[in-house]
Parts: sequence; structure tokens; C-alpha cells
Amino acid sequence: MNPKSKVLSKNLYRFPMIILVTTFCLLGCRQNTSAGDKTEVTAFVGANIIDGTGAEPIKDGVLLVEQGKIVAVGTKDNITIPEGASILGVSGKTIMPGIIDAHCHVGVSNGLKGGYSEENVINHLNINARYGITTLVSLGDGTEISAEFRNTQSVPTLNRSRLFMAGTVISGDTEEEVTKIIDHNDSLKVDFMKIRVDDVLGTSPKMAEDIYKTVIDRSHELGYRVASHIFYLEDAKKVLRAGTDYIAHSVRDTLVDDEFITLMKENKVYYSPTLMREVSTFVFGSEPDYFTDPFFTKEVDEATIAELRNPERMESIANSASAQAYKAALPTAMKNLKQLSDAGVTIVMGTDSGPAGRFPGYFEHLEMEMMVDAGMSPMEVIMASTSNTAKAMKLEGVGSLEEGKWADFIVLDKNPLEDIANTRTISSVWIAGNKVLDKQ
Repeated sequence: MNPKSKVLSKNLYRFPMIILVTTFCLLGCRQNTSAGDKTEVTAFVGANIIDGTGAEPIKDGVLLVEQGKIVAVGTKDNITIPEGASILGVSGKTIMPGIIDAHCHVGVSNGLKGGYSEENVINHLNINARYGITTLVSLGDGTEISAEFRNTQSVPTLNRSRLFMAGTVISGDTEEEVTKIIDHNDSLKVDFMKIRVDDVLGTSPKMAEDIYKTVIDRSHELGYRVASHIFYLEDAKKVLRAGTDYIAHSVRDTLVDDEFITLMKENKVYYSPTLMREVSTFVFGSEPDYFTDPFFTKEVDEATIAELRNPERMESIANSASAQAYKAALPTAMKNLKQLSDAGVTIVMGTDSGPAGRFPGYFEHLEMEMMVDAGMSPMEVIMASTSNTAKAMKLEGVGSLEEGKWADFIVLDKNPLEDIANTRTISSVWIAGNKVLDKQ
């Protein structure tokens, strides 16, 4: 069984098998038609279009989609809709690119139960898709299972989130230990390598500097970029000097300085604040407002919410020294985000969502709202969640609504440039031009 058939047999696309077989037969027939025949074009007509490039929104726009990709985007006056195209009226709505999470963990939990599995991978890919998070960069825990999904996503029939991966997080005390993990990740042809340089608030040893230099050098020799988990400013500077490509968390112990900003910009390194990661450590010490938010509860089962409401659990979190330490670090993280954004450092939106209690899809929307709270504009946050991330992380074919790119986008009832929380007003989500189905 080839990889594509294997994935489909596992219900990846969530369509009845007869529809899948019919779809692929039709696609095969299209490939054998004469050059004069045309495939079907779908025209989304009348919306204001935020294309993700930072340009002014296109008013009363037209977006043409064919075979999973964008073939034209512009105003009604500038775009000719082909005869016979399917026309979807979206007047009064806003279209924006699908959101990209630059730092998450796919497949590692189900609600509050941890554990990487194929079922959890499928679940996370579908949940994120329904929330409009159409591309995911999983920075850890991906195995052959994730690699298979990643390897079979460049198709016009896709209707779940795209997945890129870092494989196993690289750790060890010797060159031999880390090289073994690097070689395993290389066998999967991962998209990134990842290291952790953090003592977890003084409770465990950090990776030694000579070891992470070895990891970075070896990864670069093999053609991979390296994402670095850090907490402290000095560690962030050290991994930058060692050649890391991606600072995958906020600096949280102190405010960043000019030296750090210079290192980031000179080395063209990108930065993910993962503010919701900090929030997740302490927020369940009491009951968050969103426990009654339909946008949250539509994907989180009642049993999980009931467990989060357990008084003993809440008390334990409220009294946790580490939770309070991370809570105290959050304002520093937010100040550093504003300073780095203003200084021109490339910001990419990431959440660290996926582990138990860090709810995929929903946390991405909260992260974007927190980024605005930190002082970024809605347009800056949208770009950090779409085109900036795609460019910085070299994610081909996604991130902006431009000719030739995959038709991954969200149709919103309200304009997120007026209020970033309007990314929640999802009318529909489209991946490769296919409408993402509601939860069954």
C-alpha cells in the first residue's frame, strides 16, 4: 500500500471511502483530458480580502480557486470570472489567509491525557483546521506517524491542517547521544531540529554549551535549521552566537537589551513569544472565563472541563511555585515582544499548544489577542500569524493569498483589523480550496 492510500485508509480526510475513491477517479480523469478542457474554478466574490502581505485590504474582492490553488485575487474590476465558474457570494465578510502556528506540538495529548498517537495527530489536525489554523509547525515529538501526514499533504484534496515537524527534541550529555537523535530525525527528513537550553526554573541541568554547539553545527551541515527553547536572556544570546535560527520562546527573566536585538537582526533569526504557554501554567488555578465560551466548548468535552473545575486540582495549581513564577514572568515576556517587534525583529506566532491542558486551535486565537494586548497592531499580528511566519520558516505555498499558492483561507463575519478577536467570527475555513467540515 502506498503512503497516500495508507493515510486515506486511516480516515485522514474524514470522508466516506466511496467519495474518496470517486474524487481520485475524477482527478485521474482530469489528468488525461485534452489540453483544451478546463477544470472547475470557484470564485469567492464580494469580501474584503486581507492577503497577508501587509498591503491594504482589497475591497469588494474576488478570489479564484482551481485545483486547490489560487489562480487570481483582486478587485471585481480587475478579475475576470471564467464562464462556468462556481460563484460563492461572500459580500460583507472578510477573507484572510489561514493562520500558521509556528510552535505547537501535534498529537501529544487528548484533552488532559498526554500521549503521542496517530489518533491524537489526526484529532489535532482536524481541530486546528476547524479553528482556521491551517498550518502547524510541530516542534517536538513527531515520529514516522507525523512524517507520513507531512509527506502526503501537497494534494488538491486536502481538508485538514498542514503539518511541518522537528521530530524528536535533541537532548543528551555527549556528542554521541545527540548525534544519534540528529541522525534519526534526518532519516525522517524533518523540517527543523530543536534543542532545549533551560533549567526549568532551577530544577534540572541545562544542555551544555559545547553540546548544543555540536547540535547546531551538525544540523546545519545536514541542511537543517535549529529552533532553540530558552528562558533566560543570557542563554538566548549564547544560542544566537552558536548559530541558532529560531528563538522558540520569549525571553522571560529580564528585559532584552540592544545586544540581543542586534544579534537577532544581524543573524536574521525569528522569535516566537508563546505567551499562552505561560498562561497555561497558572490559568487553571481558578476558572477562566472561556469555560463558558461556545468557541471553546465546541471542541472541548464536558468531562475535560469538569476535571479542570475540580477544586483540588485548582488549589494545587494556585499554590504551585512554578505556576506563580511563570505568571510573574508573563509581563516581561509581553514587554519584550513589544520591544522586539518595534525594533524590526521578525515575530512569528506560536503557542506551544498541544500538550495536555494547552488546547489546540483555541489557544492560537488567544495568543493573537495577547500579542495585540502587548502592543502590536492587528495587522502586525496577522502578518506574524501568516506571511511573516511562512517566509521566515520557508513554508512553501502558504501564508498569503497570492497566485500560485495553496487556497488556505478563512472567511470571517467581521474584520480582524478592527478587532483581532474577530478572527473568532469564522464563517468557513478552506484548505486547498476544500471547505473544512464542522465537527461531526
